[in-house]
Amino acid sequence: MNIRKLTLIALLAALGTVGRYAFSYIPNVQPVTALIIICGIWLGPVAGVTLAVLSTILSNMLLGMGVWTLSQIIAWAIIGLVSGLLGKYRGELPVWFIAIFSGLAGYFYGIVISLAYGTIGDHFWLYYLRGVPFDTNHAIGNVAFIVILYPVLSRLFQRFGNDMKQSSFSMNNIKDRYKKSNVS
Repeated sequence: MNIRKLTLIALLAALGTVGRYAFSYIPNVQPVTALIIICGIWLGPVAGVTLAVLSTILSNMLLGMGVWTLSQIIAWAIIGLVSGLLGKYRGELPVWFIAIFSGLAGYFYGIVISLAYGTIGDHFWLYYLRGVPFDTNHAIGNVAFIVILYPVLSRLFQRFGNDMKQSSFSMNNIKDRYKKSNVS
């Protein structure tokens, strides 16, 4: 992973943290899942997982850490990993497909969180079914965030990709630039 990619992941983590904090008054509606999906699709599975871990830790520093933190990391990391695998077909995936995937990711997230709590007590299904309205909020929020953010961030990622190809910071390029500047 290069410095530009790490910087972009850090910016997305900051955006996810601020977004999660800003939407904390609406249960389970936050942009983190959508950002992880977009990051995974455009930057790959490792970047998706990295963003999942960073976003969870940073946002939970503001909103509170607990036993759920590990479950959140696991759920979002799996979503980032799968998104990264979908990224191989990025040019063929329409926005509506990514939106549906993000909605399903909201329900998947809820199942992973419920599994963590369900193993503590005897009533997993009761716990899960009580959480379905919150998972539905998460799914609807994910779809809305994908519809809004995916086109905008895709343009930025395309530009980011072009900038990456044009500016390489290898020692050979630096030497070539130095030689060209001394010749004139």
